[in-house]
Order: sequence, then structure tokens, then C-alpha cells
Amino acid sequence: MTIYDFTVKDAKGNDVNLSDYKGKVLLIVNTATGCGFTPQYEGLQKLYDKYKDKGFEILDFPCNQFGNQAPGSNEEIVSFCTLNYGTTFKQFAKINVNGDDEAPLYTYLKSQKGGLLGSKIKWNFTKFIIDRDGNVVERCASAVTPEKLEKSIEALL
Repeated sequence: MTIYDFTVKDAKGNDVNLSDYKGKVLLIVNTATGCGFTPQYEGLQKLYDKYKDKGFEILDFPCNQFGNQAPGSNEEIVSFCTLNYGTTFKQFAKINVNGDDEAPLYTYLKSQKGGLLGSKIKWNFTKFIIDRDGNVVERCASAVTPEKLEKSIEALL
């Protein structure tokens, strides 16, 4: 099994096969609109602008599991991010990243890179870097800013 075996829902409820991203370097992140880390959207967008033409994509999965920090609908979340941070990278439907209802994609990501505290996602803005072959190569905690990921992303591009 690889990351390309998963199908997820975009913010409009359409199925998206992650195999569509074969050959790209991916940054997968669970986000929230009312989190202390929400300003990271600005850094994420800067990374995306800088590297999108070199085969880099950001896959944004809003998550309301941590302190009810993403309470809006998918449409409201997209609108918030676009208006406040000018985001243009792909946003997906809100998901759970832990527990009985966690998205299968996150079960897989956590199985590949457990992190310092085991496999559980600790908070929003946990980031996974995926290489062009679909391998999960790095997991970064919420406090790791997008700017600190630039060297890892450049090396994979």
C-alpha cells in the first residue's frame, strides 16, 4: 500500500484519487481556522507559490478534533483561508485524524511516521512530507513552521 491507493473528498465533496499526485512532492497538513497555528497558512501559501511549478503540492485537511478550532463548513473554511491568507492550494473536506472515525489516509500516514509521541496526531498543523514516489519521508510537529520545511522540500524536488 502507498499513499496513491487512497481516495479522499475535496472541499466540495468530490472524490480525489491521490494517485493524481504521482510524481509530485506533497505536504499533507491537518489545519484549523481558529488555532494558534492558523497564521501558518501564510507560510504554507508562500511555500506553495515558490515551488508549485517545480512539482510541489500542499494537501490541506481541516480538522475539528482539537479544541473545536475548525467549526465551520467546508465552504466556510475555504472562504476563510482564501480571504484571510490568499490560499490557492488544494483544500479537502474536514476529517478526523485520530480515533474511531479517523480518515484511512491518516491511519496510513501515522503508520509510516509515528512521531515522538507515538502515532497519535497531537494537534492541528502536523505536517507530513511525501516524496515523488509516494513515500512518507518526514513528519513535523505543529510548531514547525512552513519556512523550516523549505530545505527538506527543496531536496526532494
